[in-house]
Amino acid sequence: MAVTRKTTKAASEVKEETKKPGRKSSAETKEPAKRTTAKKETAKTASAKKVEEVKEAVKEIVTFQFGGKSYTTDDLLKSCKDVWKYDLDRKEEDIKSIELYVKPEENVTYYVINGDVNGSFPI
Repeated sequence: MAVTRKTTKAASEVKEETKKPGRKSSAETKEPAKRTTAKKETAKTASAKKVEEVKEAVKEIVTFQFGGKSYTTDDLLKSCKDVWKYDLDRKEEDIKSIELYVKPEENVTYYVINGDVNGSFPI
């Protein structure tokens, strides 16, 4: 057992001697760890901003054309919100989710609002 202890001590002494002078190990100071964390957070923030810029740059337009008629998704969503507000006498702020199902062969759009209110409106 005494031999093992001497070897362990000798190995740690060798490691201490091979370190470059003037540098502190991460165990001696905690500042480098804080700096790298700050750099990572800054990098994450910068990449999140780039993703937002890309999202803003992409403009998506979907148009349904059938039977001489043409509707965009915005048109159908507006019609659905109008049904919610004026036909059902509800507040637009109460809408959490909207699902639309367009059936052009029937000239109808079916909707499900907030997962429990369903109905249809003509298109």
